Amino acid sequence: MATPTQDAPLARARDMLAGASRVAILTGAGISAESGVPTYRGASGVWKAFSAEDLASPEGFARDPERVWQWHNERRLALADIEPNAGHRALADLQRRLEAQGGRLDLATQNIDGLHQAAGSRNVLELHGSLLAIRCTACPERRYIGFEPADAIPRCASCGALMRPAIVWFGETLPQNVWLTAAEAAVTCDVFMTVGTSAVVYPAAGLVEMAVASGADSIEVNLEPTPASDLVDVALAGHAGEILPRLVAPA
Repeated sequence: MATPTQDAPLARARDMLAGASRVAILTGAGISAESGVPTYRGASGVWKAFSAEDLASPEGFARDPERVWQWHNERRLALADIEPNAGHRALADLQRRLEAQGGRLDLATQNIDGLHQAAGSRNVLELHGSLLAIRCTACPERRYIGFEPADAIPRCASCGALMRPAIVWFGETLPQNVWLTAAEAAVTCDVFMTVGTSAVVYPAAGLVEMAVASGADSIEVNLEPTPASDLVDVALAGHAGEILPRLVAPA
């Protein structure tokens, strides 16, 4: 719950959203952590226990594709028991309300867990891909697999080459079409909001800078201060699952 010292900033942020017809949002690991999805950084982050170079890089996949697939499949299937939280649902509600009024909400996420879609958000811009999809290493073949069982090392039905998780690994660039859509949303929106992201992973973290430079009102929702906190108009400290329902609720 917001503290008394946050009541005024929360009211200001609500006014910003109330007057906006185009909203762009960037979410990060913090919003999914509230549903029980492990974060990558921080004291208990995934990369404290595992090597990113071995398990989430093209080089690691080339060395031992079976090990990489086993690790990703364990993480993928673990998501089957995880549900979207109130923060995810609040953003889906905001999108539906804006669209009903003739507006638009563009939701970009650094998360690969599919929880925004599970909450009802549409046309989610998955900057880092999806753990629930696979793609071919040699041809354009890509398909959604959700939580279905997968072979130890899946092969492409079209060309026979190795399939890999459809996520962006370390050392890889973001999908160009997704990135360009997110960047356009950032520079054309009335309000830009960042939720649960450390604001240190680029290029995604640069979206808030682009939005602010373009004159958008800006809001941050995060447990702790980040590099974006001094850039935005309103920084709200706390859990997304508690703040977002109050922030986006109809007046």
